[in-house]
Amino acid sequence: MSRKERERLVVFARVKSRELSRSEGGEVLGLSLRQMHRMYKRFLVQGDVGLVHRSRGGVSPRRTDAGEKVRALELCRNVYRGFGPTLAAEKLGENHGIWASHDTVGRWLREAGLLERTRRGRRSRRRRQRKERLGQMVQMDGSPHAWFESRGPSCVLMTVIDDATGRRRGRFYQAETLAAAMDVFGSWCRRFGVPQAVYVDRHSIYRSDRQPTTEELRQGKEPKTQFGRAMSELGVELIMARSPQAKGRVERSNGVLQDRLVKELRLANVSGIEQANAWLEKSGYFEKFDEKFAVEAADPLDAHRPVVVVLEDVLCVKEKRCVGLDGCVQWQGQALQLQTPGKLREVQVWQRASGTLELLGDGRRLSWQELDAAARERLKEARRRANKRPIVNNKQVKPGPRQQIRLKGSLPSRTLSQRAN
Repeated sequence: MSRKERERLVVFARVKSRELSRSEGGEVLGLSLRQMHRMYKRFLVQGDVGLVHRSRGGVSPRRTDAGEKVRALELCRNVYRGFGPTLAAEKLGENHGIWASHDTVGRWLREAGLLERTRRGRRSRRRRQRKERLGQMVQMDGSPHAWFESRGPSCVLMTVIDDATGRRRGRFYQAETLAAAMDVFGSWCRRFGVPQAVYVDRHSIYRSDRQPTTEELRQGKEPKTQFGRAMSELGVELIMARSPQAKGRVERSNGVLQDRLVKELRLANVSGIEQANAWLEKSGYFEKFDEKFAVEAADPLDAHRPVVVVLEDVLCVKEKRCVGLDGCVQWQGQALQLQTPGKLREVQVWQRASGTLELLGDGRRLSWQELDAAARERLKEARRRANKRPIVNNKQVKPGPRQQIRLKGSLPSRTLSQRAN
């Protein structure tokens, strides 16, 4: 008997022993006098059994048809193998018209041995409240995983998620690289605007371990990576977490996507990075995901700032390079010949995500051309000849710094004699 039925048993026993009247017993149990009469008669005839609900042990009229249960389990064994109860219930209802709650589907899967219970060890941590506004802070992370299972290579899903609402966007890349981080952050800025802060882990893309230069020490600045420099130009605060739990929102999102998105890609028969990115855009997967799981921000004001710069000019690699006396700039094994070097001694090289290069000096873009392999060999030979130490008075003379980089032969012997003396 249930607790309510045991309480009724005690009250009806007191009514039978005339300690209470039927109306008083009805007030104690919250029953009408008419219902007390009916239940008391059944109690006198059947005893304790008369107080038990008469539908107990019967079949529910709302039960799922046995044929639908068999069909659902067959689909879970083949099409939806490995799906959890919630996702399986969604797919069964949307695609096959088998509407059952996730609790019911979970019970079916456990009875059929298709669902295993997994328990994870947990460590208690203090909860951090969500930000109040959309765009006040976003979390970004890369999730390496076998997203295409055995159909394609492993890759990385770069995800950006808003801390206040849980809205998210993502793209697939071969690896978690600087270009991937800049590209996915740029796509977020184009869609929503520039956020106030971005929360990342301590990957080498975001954290610099080099020693500060003299100029940085003089200005009191810390060394920055290319991504940190780009965030400074955009006015975005870069926050680096000291544990995965600190940015748990994006970490939990990755765990959910590693379960749900993998199965969606399997159903869509997607097996490549480009195909997957095109499918994400065409299907609107993240927009549908937000409709189901995103929440409303505590403050409806949007904290994103409008994009007033050319993102391609900010989200790229920028480094300084010296200009040689031959008007060439060295960059990643390439010799870039400036068309009009003038008196430039230093230029800034911009390398965009597409691989294109731009050279800037004195606040203007410079014209240049890349030397081919033959020209680079001639340049190396000329430098080797220029740096060769001449013999003066039976002694080998070390050329001066200007001589080491001259291309048109060595200096006149008179100059060398003066240096030797």
